[in-house]
Amino acid sequence: MNKKVYHKDLGVKDYKETWDYQEELFQETLNLKIRNRREDLDLETPNHFLFVEHPHVYTLGKSGDIKNLLVDENQLAAKGAKFYKINRGGDITYHGPGQIVGYPILDLENFFTDIHKYLRLLEEMVILTLEEYGLKAERSKGETGVWLDVGTPFARKICAMGVRASRWVTMHGFALNVNADLGYFDMMIPCGIKDKAVTSLNVELGQKEISMDEVKEKLLKHFAALFEAEIIKQKTTT
Repeated sequence: MNKKVYHKDLGVKDYKETWDYQEELFQETLNLKIRNRREDLDLETPNHFLFVEHPHVYTLGKSGDIKNLLVDENQLAAKGAKFYKINRGGDITYHGPGQIVGYPILDLENFFTDIHKYLRLLEEMVILTLEEYGLKAERSKGETGVWLDVGTPFARKICAMGVRASRWVTMHGFALNVNADLGYFDMMIPCGIKDKAVTSLNVELGQKEISMDEVKEKLLKHFAALFEAEIIKQKTTT
């Protein structure tokens, strides 16, 4: 039987507010898992999958180097951008308008207990979605995320990923550039990788704008198939 995954599209939402909401869902699931073990219960743990679009923000993962942010606080403010050091893996990442950010808060014990497999399936979800637009997206060896023209001088990243997991419960996730302003990536060394460019779906297709809702539906479809999940859409109240 397919596992239920509750989906919310938060629309445009501040990064810190969304991070707090993620933490709330994450902690609720952890607490339920702890209770199940302590009291020998078998209560079902929930799985969530959030979509959101953030105002301009830069986030630095636990293993990241602040030197990969190439601007100071005043320059950030002038660009209307914020900065946060956060508890996911990975280095520095940018989020902003025109980018679909996905946060799966899953209890992987409902699916499989393999973080490597989890990341590869998230990548595959994006790869299959981009294939529907005629793009051959790939993995780049040793680098999490999704790329185009891997192994050539024109390699460019279209989707960044960084996750956190505790007791097999996940948070954080991926950021897929759909109609992103690529100028904001010039203010950092993306993911700490100096020799590769960044791109966006609309740039690759030579279009001014791609339907974000259309891309979201394709991502959900592939997520459901890959994770053998039943997507249950919920209205946003947060």
